[in-house]
Amino acid sequence: MTEGGAAGAAFIAPGATLGVLGGGQLGRMFAQAAQSSGYAVAVLDPDAASPAGRIAHEHIEAAYLDAQGLARLADVAAAITTEFENVPASALERLAARRPVYPGAESVATCQDRAAEKAAFRRCRVPCAPHMLIDSGHDLEKVDATLLPGILKTARLGYDGKGQRRVANRRELGPAFADLGRVACVLEKALPLVAELSVILARGRGGAIVHLPVQENVHRDGILAVTRVPAESVSPLQQAEALACASRIAEALDYTGVLCVEFFVLADGSLIANEMAPRPHNSGHYSIDACDVSQFDLQVRVMTGAPLVPPRLHSPARMINLLGDLWFRDGTDPVEPDWQRLLQLPGMHLHLYGKHEARRGRKMGHLTVTASTAAVADAVARDAARRLGIEEW
Repeated sequence: MTEGGAAGAAFIAPGATLGVLGGGQLGRMFAQAAQSSGYAVAVLDPDAASPAGRIAHEHIEAAYLDAQGLARLADVAAAITTEFENVPASALERLAARRPVYPGAESVATCQDRAAEKAAFRRCRVPCAPHMLIDSGHDLEKVDATLLPGILKTARLGYDGKGQRRVANRRELGPAFADLGRVACVLEKALPLVAELSVILARGRGGAIVHLPVQENVHRDGILAVTRVPAESVSPLQQAEALACASRIAEALDYTGVLCVEFFVLADGSLIANEMAPRPHNSGHYSIDACDVSQFDLQVRVMTGAPLVPPRLHSPARMINLLGDLWFRDGTDPVEPDWQRLLQLPGMHLHLYGKHEARRGRKMGHLTVTASTAAVADAVARDAARRLGIEEW
């Protein structure tokens, strides 16, 4: 039986309510996809102004471990998912006692812990960076010199570059560990990288797997800046290897749901897995406009038991993240960017997440440029970046 306990479960027809833990932008785009297919959506999130809660049929304003809130979600939802990996796995376990939950608590718990995640990679014969678990200050003395220079990462609750410190030598380990709060960490060897990829797949209740095209990503300060599809600078062989590795991970976890696995391409052409997310991913947002089935459509299909059809990329695309910094380009007070000037460009799709307050580093939206060729999409995206004052990639 696949995780969530729903192997062979009946199709959930439109008209039913689907539940989601988390009210951020991923939950909002999931809700939009579900609603367009005729489903109602219930969101559990403690924030009264959460982007997903504002458009849901029902917003359960409660903490993720609130017993009454979880009971209400189980009362109204025919199936339940999560929109971010740091929701307590115990909340998913409690919900799974009453309703199908995709992905299951065990998979989410694995993705929440870098040490468990890397152990899962090794079991699946998926290469990852040489690393060591740091539980206490005493472990710093045992660090092998071959792991330096490296990156010290908190084992839990790290995302978008948060919870990470670069360490050049042994002297920098202690201060970095203290700066991260002396919590459990993973030290990873810094490797020469030439590209970053991500694979987004969906694995259904019966084990069928479909995937989006392989995405090529550019990060800035630990946050995704640009996604390019097709991933033209990566060979077909490398793309096939990434897809095979991601599929092995999903099968080994007996995963049910949408899964993203990020990979690094090293200078020698080999691939290593970086991390995975048990949910739709920022790098897959382009699929709303450039594919006939988006990553959020796949999430709905897995939850409802609808057939999983392979998504088709009908237009080359570039996706650019829109961070809150754009609102502060001309001073200390936030000013809305000139969207009208941006929307003059052909193939432009603007997505804003309904967040009331712009903050530096906060994901406020994204734009996707679609075109007949990758070269045209890239040229228009670079023009858009110049108009917005975004540093080009």
